[in-house]
Amino acid sequence: MITIYHWIVFNVCILVLLGIDLWQFRKHPEPRSLKDSIVACLGWIALALVFNLWVYVKLGAEPAVNFLTGYLLEESLSVDNLFIFLIIFAHFRVPDACKHLVLFYGVMGAIVMRGLLIWGGIVFVHHFAWAFYLFGAFLIYSGIQLILSKGKSFKIEESKVYKLFSKMVPTTKDYHGQAFWVWAGTKWLATPLLLVLLLIESADLVFALDSVPAILGITTDPFIVYTSNIFAILGLRSLFFVLEKGMNKFDYIHDAVAAILAFIGLKMIIKDIYPIPTYATLGVIVLLLCSAIFMSYAKKNRV
Repeated sequence: MITIYHWIVFNVCILVLLGIDLWQFRKHPEPRSLKDSIVACLGWIALALVFNLWVYVKLGAEPAVNFLTGYLLEESLSVDNLFIFLIIFAHFRVPDACKHLVLFYGVMGAIVMRGLLIWGGIVFVHHFAWAFYLFGAFLIYSGIQLILSKGKSFKIEESKVYKLFSKMVPTTKDYHGQAFWVWAGTKWLATPLLLVLLLIESADLVFALDSVPAILGITTDPFIVYTSNIFAILGLRSLFFVLEKGMNKFDYIHDAVAAILAFIGLKMIIKDIYPIPTYATLGVIVLLLCSAIFMSYAKKNRV
């Protein structure tokens, strides 16, 4: 049984890990190599699997499968979101030394937003049984929108955050190291890095609006939902640098993410007619992701 003690210990451990990560960055601010990024990414995955083993020993097989399914679901959805991050960083020509810091604060913001949305979502579905059907329909709609948007470029200038920020906040044209604000003699000015951070946070929020209903289609156990989300978020930065440095040709990941969203949405809608076991859901997610990766590499090798 999960108690308040487990929640406290888990969050303290996460804060310690984030603190160590930030300290390492301050100590070695130079950009990571592809090898280091892959090692860090595998490290976060290994940590999630160790925690998954603890869930199995402590809570049993079903919660462990729910955690693993939720973790893979959140990781697969995050890959699609990371391509938006790549576009934002490339558009603003963010210096390599600043990317880790922006992603670190982005992760912190994502953890807070995700915690609030998870709490709100669980309370909602517990009080309103029809919420599952609403979330299911929303996920199917999101999957269809992803397919329809494939091939369309993400236009940053059309973002509401970009327009509002440009109108209301005086900004410098150049970066000033890792500073978000600089003193210009008579007033404070924002640097482009602050706008980049806000765009990253807004992308995280949009991503969470899909991911939280999706994970609730797997389980409504607050601890499993929260921990699987957090572990997926913690690996975002390392995964970003892997994608940026050498593995950004997953042409079919977009399609896999759309299919996963639609499948989870269908699972939620038909749960009373034909409940789909979590084992089957895990198998479908793994199959879709592996197929997308294989087809992407096959296409790349043909070119």
